[in-house]
Amino acid sequence: MKKGFTMIELIFVIVILGILAAVAIPRLAATRDDAEISKAATNVATAVADITSYYTAQGKLPSDITKVTNVALDAQGQMKVKTTACIKFEAIKATADDADKGVKAGDPVLQVTAIAAGASDAACKGAQAAVKKITDSSPIRLGGSGVNFGDDTTTGTTQP
Repeated sequence: MKKGFTMIELIFVIVILGILAAVAIPRLAATRDDAEISKAATNVATAVADITSYYTAQGKLPSDITKVTNVALDAQGQMKVKTTACIKFEAIKATADDADKGVKAGDPVLQVTAIAAGASDAACKGAQAAVKKITDSSPIRLGGSGVNFGDDTTTGTTQP
C-alpha cells in the first residue's frame, strides 16, 4: 500500500492555512498603516523644526517652503501620507483672526493644517490624529521673542 495524505487531511490543512491567512493579512495591513502614521508624525515634527530654524537663521519667511526642509512637500506645501495629501504647511504673516493663539497680526507664523479631503484614507486620518496637538496650536509663532534682523534702533546701525 502507498503511503500519502488522504483528501480529508489535505482539505483540513488548506482550511487551517486559510484561517491563518484571514487573520494575518488584516494585521499586516494595519502594521503598514501604523508605520506610515509614525513616519508622517516624524516628518511633521521635522518640517516644523526645519522651517522654524530657517526663520531663526535667516530672519525672514521662506519664499519656497519646499526648499527649506528635506520632508517631501508638493508645490503647495502639502505633505502626502501614502499617496493622499494630508497636511499642509504655510509660512505666512499672522492675521487678526490669530489673536486668540497668542500672536499679533503681522507676526511671522507657521500654519500647519489637516487637509479635510485626506480624512477618508485610514493612514492619513491616523496621521492627522497623531499631529493634532500641532495643528490645534497652529499658527506657530516664528522668531521667538521679538527677533529683529533689520535696523537696530538703539544704536542706529544696520545689521547685515
